Amino acid sequence: MLFLAGVAGVIDINGTVIVELITFLVMMAVLARWVYPEIVRLAEGRQRLIAEQLAEAEKSRAAAAAELKEAEAKLAEARKTAQSVIEAATKSGEQLRQELKQKAEEEAKRLAETARKEIEAERERAIQSVRNEVASLVVAATEKVIGETLDEGKHKLLIERAIAEVASGDGSR
Repeated sequence: MLFLAGVAGVIDINGTVIVELITFLVMMAVLARWVYPEIVRLAEGRQRLIAEQLAEAEKSRAAAAAELKEAEAKLAEARKTAQSVIEAATKSGEQLRQELKQKAEEEAKRLAETARKEIEAERERAIQSVRNEVASLVVAATEKVIGETLDEGKHKLLIERAIAEVASGDGSR
């Protein structure tokens, strides 16, 4: 064991070490001349591509944010428009209801007036019928009392007097 410990600490420069050193330096020169520049170029290209993609992503994000704001503004405007349409429809509906109510009231008044006029006309016909009947009864009673037929003038006079008495509600002369 003593033998191994003494050999390990000493570097022996011989032809193999020199060949290995020259091979290493040639390999480093080849790598530095052709391989490393290509690797650096590829890495820089990849870095530029990533930077471009990041810039494009940032532009896309900004565009998406702008579109989102625009969509939110359109949505708010649509909500306002919808609200105004609802309010207009409500107002229109209320106005229509008021108009229909007014028309219904006017129609009811017109029907009531028509019915009142018909009732009045029927009342007048009934009164005229009663007057004619009273006149006939008066003439018949007068003929029986007097015993003769009255002439036209007396007949009309008696009928008018009887009608006036019946209309006034006073049966006495």
